Parts: sequence; C-alpha cells; structure tokens
Amino acid sequence: MENVSRLCIARLTDIQESKMTATLVVGEGGFPFIDVDHRQLAVGEIGSHVLIRQGDIQVVAQVVRARQELLPTPAGSSAGKSDGVIKRGLLELLPLGDLSKNGVFSRGVVHHPTPGAEVHLMRKLEVESLFKKFQAKGYELGYLPTLPSVGICLDPATLFARHLAILGQSGSGKSWGVASILQRAVNTMPNAHIILLDLHGEYAWQDHNGAQHAAFRENTYRYVDARDLEIPYWLLTYGELVDLLIDRSDEKSSTQMAFLREVLLQLRKKANENLEGVHITIDSPVYFDLNELFMAFKRANEQVTDFGKVKGPLFGQFDEFIVKLQARFNDVRYDFLFKPKRRKSSDTLADLLRDFVGLRKPSRQITVIDFSSVPFDVRPTVSAQIGRLTFEFNYWNPRSREFPILLVCEEAHSYIPRFADTQYEGTRRSMERIAKEGRKYGVGLAVVSQRPYELSETVLAQCGNFICLRITNPDDQEYIRGLVPDAEAGLVNVLSSLGRGEAMAMGEALPIPTRFMLHPPNPTPNSNDIDFYGQWKRGAEDLDVYAIVDAWRRQKK
Repeated sequence: MENVSRLCIARLTDIQESKMTATLVVGEGGFPFIDVDHRQLAVGEIGSHVLIRQGDIQVVAQVVRARQELLPTPAGSSAGKSDGVIKRGLLELLPLGDLSKNGVFSRGVVHHPTPGAEVHLMRKLEVESLFKKFQAKGYELGYLPTLPSVGICLDPATLFARHLAILGQSGSGKSWGVASILQRAVNTMPNAHIILLDLHGEYAWQDHNGAQHAAFRENTYRYVDARDLEIPYWLLTYGELVDLLIDRSDEKSSTQMAFLREVLLQLRKKANENLEGVHITIDSPVYFDLNELFMAFKRANEQVTDFGKVKGPLFGQFDEFIVKLQARFNDVRYDFLFKPKRRKSSDTLADLLRDFVGLRKPSRQITVIDFSSVPFDVRPTVSAQIGRLTFEFNYWNPRSREFPILLVCEEAHSYIPRFADTQYEGTRRSMERIAKEGRKYGVGLAVVSQRPYELSETVLAQCGNFICLRITNPDDQEYIRGLVPDAEAGLVNVLSSLGRGEAMAMGEALPIPTRFMLHPPNPTPNSNDIDFYGQWKRGAEDLDVYAIVDAWRRQKK
C-alpha cells in the first residue's frame, strides 16, 4: 500500500466555490515526476485527477492549470534560490465531487475543505472508483491517457435520452469519434434504432470501382441514398414549403404565403376525400397534386376580368414564385422531391416510415441516409423533414417508450443555424421541437458540428451531454463555456490542447467530466485528409474528363 503522506504534492491556499488554488510542496518550485503504483505520474498534468484531504473530507478535483511564479528571495534565505528569485509551483483545481472512506464517489462537493488542506496524487484504485458507476452497462467509449487500463464507460440511457452534442473542428477526429460511438452502441445494444444524416458520404460510400464501403459492419446498417428514399414534396409542411419556394425578403412574400396557405389546404382536402373520419389540416401528411398548386398560382397571377380590361386582385403578384417553381420542376436534381416515382399516394407513407426507421426486413440498427448527391439548397429542408418524420413517428407510436430512436445530425450547423435565417426558419423550428420535446416520446438527438458558434443555441441548450474534441476557435470555446454548467466551464480551456481522437466529455452520462482517448472505430469512416504530398508526387497524371462531365450532368457519382 502506498504511503499516503508521500503522495501529498501541494496544500490549498485559496478556495472559491468552483475553483481552488494549491501551492506545491514538492519539486522545489518545479513540477517533478512521482512514482505511484509503479508508474511515473507528472505533477500538475492538465486533466489529471487529485484528491484533497482534510480530516474526514475527501474531495476529488481536476487540474485545469499549472503555473510557476517567480518571487524575490527573502533576505538571508538560500532555499530554492536561483538568480535572486524563488520558484513557486501553483495548481488551479476544479472540484468535482466527494469520495467516501469506502471508495464511493458522489458528484458535487458537500463539505468544502479549508486553506491548508493537503492535495494528493491519486492511486489507481482511487481513480478506478471514480468510473465504476456505469461499468455494468458495458458501454465503454475510451480510456484515460494517463492510465490506459481504466476504461471510460458512459450511461447510454442518459447519453442518448438527454441529447448529445459532438463538437470539434475539422481534423480533430470528429467523424472517427461518431463512428466509434455508434459502433459500440449497436454492439452493446442489439435492438438500437439509429438514423444517421450523412451529408458528405463519410459513413457509407462507393469507391472508384463501384465497391460499397461503410463505417459499420454489414449486418448492422442499411445504406439509403436520400434521393432513392423518395421523401416526396407532399410530406412537406406549410412552413417547409414556404422555406423551399418563397423568398421571404420579396416584398410580395406575405401575399404569396397567404395564397399558398389557402390553396394548399384546399388541395389536401380535395385529394383525400376518401379518408373517412380524418380531419385534414394544412400540415397533414397526405398527398396533393403539385401541378394543381402550380396552376392555381398561374391562374391567379394572370387573372383578368371584363374582357381583359381589368386585372385581377392578384395579377402579377406571383411572378417570382412561378419562375422559381418552374425552374425546380425542370431541374433533374430535384426529381427525387418533386417527381416521386413510388410515393404517389397517401397510402405509401407507412412503407416510407418502415424503410427509414430500420424496420424493413432484414432489420438493421443503423439507417445511413446519404445526402451527398442532394442539392445544397434543399438539404436543410429534406434534413428537417426526416427529423420531423422521426419525431412524428414516435409521437403517434403508442409503444414509443419501447422503441426509442436516435437521430444523428452531421454538420448540424448548416441546417440548424443559430442566427435567424429566413430561408431556413421552418427547418430550424422542426429540429428545435425535437430538441425540446423529443425526450418525452423516445426521440434522442445527437448533433455533430465543427462550428458550435453557428449552431442553434436552443438545440445546444437542450443537450445534457457534450463530447468535445479539439476546438481552437475562441468564439466556439466561449459559446460552449456558456452552455455547460458553471462548475465545468473551466474545462473548456483544455479543448485547444486535445490531440486527434482525444475528447473532453461533460454531462449527465458520466460520473465526472473526463478527458479521455476514444477507442478507434473499426471499420473507419471515409474522412481521412487527402494526401496532397503523396498524390502530387505519385498520383494520377491524366483523368477521364468526359466521364466527369457525364456524371455532373446526370448528377450521379
């Protein structure tokens, strides 16, 4: 057994509610290595855990800053003297919780120590006790860099039910981390139901020979091209149609929106008269004829009376709307939305829902929906539509508590923006509704972003868990600092120093905020950086440009 007094490295000199400062009593002002459990520990390593002892009080804290002060040497003193100064090592500590005498950790500090309390390095047995709480569930995402034998287990029930934000700048290992988190979810929980919105084809893709690859094992996922999934125009709500077809900055937009509301309700009712006992509203998920909508606008826009002498009340009000809709009709890229081949009636909705929640036989835990071939300007609308259908599915599902669904939104900042964007206002509202109400109906949300500052504050504020990889942008760091609990805000400073694949996890799904290494995914996503050096040195010297042009025209990779 370790000599406890030998592990004392500092004493508290300043105590605040969420921060403590300690002065080193080892190393003569430096930061030495000390042998603990036959391993060398660096005193003051950022992210390491220490134990503050004073009488019956045992408080676990994390090192968030280590610094050295240079003080003038007192007259007649030679201790620690170097060029007339004395070096003093200081540690800034974030208190995390209490550790009982029998080794049980509880979050939050009940009894704060006072100045003079001893700060000790933690033995392996004490560190392991911090992470015992969720080990029985077996959902291990990584390990401590300073103690690789200690696995970091999270509570999957809380991680996914209370919503999750996975944040990190480009190149930090974000896609790598998402793949690892989902792989371990389906391995641990074979009846998982996960929908992954893959905006760039990173999690399922074809190589140049046409072979299929994925970041998941073959029997765990289903790949769906968003265009082949055929989420038709008639499933769009009124708000989503406004986002897609009307420019809100147009001075005639209010007239266009009012007329759209009137005509849309009429067409939905007309096409579904045979649905007995169903109250059709403007947002009902029922078929209507888009061509009839177009013709209604065209007739009103061209209406004249009295043998062409008097213009109708809406004459010329819809010029821009008609041009925009006609352009979309004629663009082959939008055929999957405006010209469905299979979803031509209200009866096809059940088959669509079965397809994307993973119930089509053979059933799969993960449905990867590839958006890489979908035009940029409609990606937000289609993404929000999938999110809304997921929410509505479980909202009306009487067994929703037995069938929880996780919606994973890659590059979420691009369609759930923080700042008001009139083009995507309806889209943002759909996703924010999931964030605020989804937990009640078994719909969890995992937002993945490289620019948290641009992501909806409403969505992030509803996230009870954060897995943050390297983030160096000051605006992003400050934004995250404002979202996490005050007691954990100091840990945000660590984000700029994280290595690739290393994360800081904070929230309700783990016993304490923890810096850890994620287990590598197997297989890996298609997210590696392009090797400019290697390809420019030995890469292709010629290309089939005609094939590139043909793929561009056909909109097929």
